[in-house]
Parts: sequence; C-alpha cells; structure tokens
Amino acid sequence: MTPPARRDFRVALVGCGRISQNHFDSVKQIDGLSFTAVCDIVESRAKSAGEQLGVPWFTDYERMLRDAECDVVVIATPSGLHPHHGILAAKAGKHVISEKPMAITLASADALVHACDEAKVQLFVVKQNRLNPPIQLLRKAIEKGRFGRIYLANTTVRWARPQEYYDQATWRGTWEFDGGAFMNQASHYVDLMQWLCGPVESVVAKTATMARRIEAEDTGVAVLKFRSGALGTIEVTMLTYPKNLEGSITILGEKGTVKIGGTAVNKVEQWQFSDPDEDDALIESANSNPPTVYGLGHLGYYRNVLAVLRGEATADTDGRGGRKSLELILGIYEAARTGTEVSLPLKV
Repeated sequence: MTPPARRDFRVALVGCGRISQNHFDSVKQIDGLSFTAVCDIVESRAKSAGEQLGVPWFTDYERMLRDAECDVVVIATPSGLHPHHGILAAKAGKHVISEKPMAITLASADALVHACDEAKVQLFVVKQNRLNPPIQLLRKAIEKGRFGRIYLANTTVRWARPQEYYDQATWRGTWEFDGGAFMNQASHYVDLMQWLCGPVESVVAKTATMARRIEAEDTGVAVLKFRSGALGTIEVTMLTYPKNLEGSITILGEKGTVKIGGTAVNKVEQWQFSDPDEDDALIESANSNPPTVYGLGHLGYYRNVLAVLRGEATADTDGRGGRKSLELILGIYEAARTGTEVSLPLKV
C-alpha cells in the first residue's frame, strides 16, 4: 500500500526586522516548508526581504493575508502587535507562529489563543532556546531525577544594548509595544526557569531604568519561590560593558550541579552528578558557538512546526505554553511595581 503524500506548507512573514533572518535561514533548510510572501510597513525592508527570497512583498498586512498563497503566518512584528496580527491571520484561516513574547498582557494572549481555537488553526510560540542541545540534556537530567531535590535555580542575562539600539525603532523599550529587559531580551530565560523547574508560586522583584532613555526597565532582579519549595533568582541587565557577557542558567540540587552558560545558554560549564549516566558522554558534542544571542534553535523549532502540521507530533510550545512564561514576566513587573510579594497564577 502506498503511503499518503506528505503535505508541504507555504509560509508568509510579517515584520522583516532583526529576527526575520533567522526564520528565513531556518525555513530554507527544511524540505516541506517554503516562504511565499513577506510584509513590513517599511517598504525598503519588505522589498529587500522579498527580493532576497524571490517572493512577493507587501506593505499592507491585510492585503498579504488576502492575496498571498500561504498556509502559515510568522508574526515577527513589535511584541505589543503580536496578538492583533495573529488574530487576523487566524481569522484568515492561517496557522500562526508568534515570536516571543506572544503578547504583553494576559488578556491579549488569551484573545489570540481563543481566536486560533475558534479558527481551528495551530498557534506556535517561538521558544527556540528550549531546543539548545545543552538545555535538552539538562531537561532530561531533571526528568530522570538526577538532581534529587532541586534547591536553587538561577538565570543570568548580562547583555549590552546601547542607546542606539533603542533609537533604531520608536517602539523599543515602550510599555505599549515592547516592555523592558525582562519582557524582551530575557523572555526566553524566564521561560526556561518555569519550564525546567516547574510552576512558580510567588515572586518578589526590583527593576530600574538606569542608563537608557526608555519607558521600561534596562535592569532588574527577581526572587522566585517554586511550588516544589525550591528558590530561584533571575538577574537581567542590558548595561553590560562593553558587550554581551553571559546568558546562563544554573541548577543546584541534592545530587547534582549544572550550569549552562555562554552568551546564549549554548555551553555546558558545570555538569556534576553523584551517579553517572550515559548522557554524560554527550556533553562536549552538545556545546555550540552561535553567531548571535538568538542561538541556533529556530531550525529545530521549524522541524517541530512541520511535524505538527503533518499530524506527526505535538507542539514544543503552543499558545498555552507561551502564556505561562508571559504570566511569570507580568508577575515580576507587578511585584516590582507594588513592592510586594505577588502570587501566581495572576488574575486576568
């Protein structure tokens, strides 16, 4: 009996800015996905991306949804616009891939989830750092119980974003469209904390805007209490001199200590357990040296997207998964704003 043909999917992207090249490069490497259109309100960016890919380009998003031949829409616009653009795509019958964060409020995140549910389309939220090989090994170690009881978890994001970065686009660093260091740059790291260590029970935090002319914070710290009883800390700054220094996560447990470091959780710096395991031999081969802090996980993410669309897998991170890390970020902001300990889950 001849197996059924495996369907290919056509992809369009809105928002041809900083992160779009990672999407272009990843899709190009996957047999079964191809870009068929791009859109940006800045004509020069849309035209440049369209010519690079050899596809039609648009400056009107709703026109692209009407006229372009596509099955999937990638949302890579400013964060505050992700729900609006995703909802329009869902209503047009397109599957939705949203860059992080999926929204900057829980209400708008829920509206996007419900729109995709109603349209019976898939909603994917890009969390590519989950797919870094060292992070995958760390997740397996936790699932195998190699740490025993986890006592303390820490993530540190010591990056550099000069004022020129924020001045390149008026939406950067604003509360309406972006948020600050926690919501934008450290979003993946906040996600890793709750994905690896489980639900957070409460949080206290301090944030500050010390050296950048923006509305939101350029620096912040948070202390988490997990439901398991473990404690956690998150340290984030965009003021590191003179360049990106570290994007790391460390987990300390009863029978194990692991630190995944590098500039983007791409290198195993500590890997100590009381009992050996076959995964220990994979440490060196898991290390990578990505060219940017975005890492190399978009390729693996798109492989999962294709498998889900073909009915062969479940989503690595869907809309409800993406909402969890957004809720923790908003809890951190609420704790910093009020100076109180904030319990999770939040009320919408």
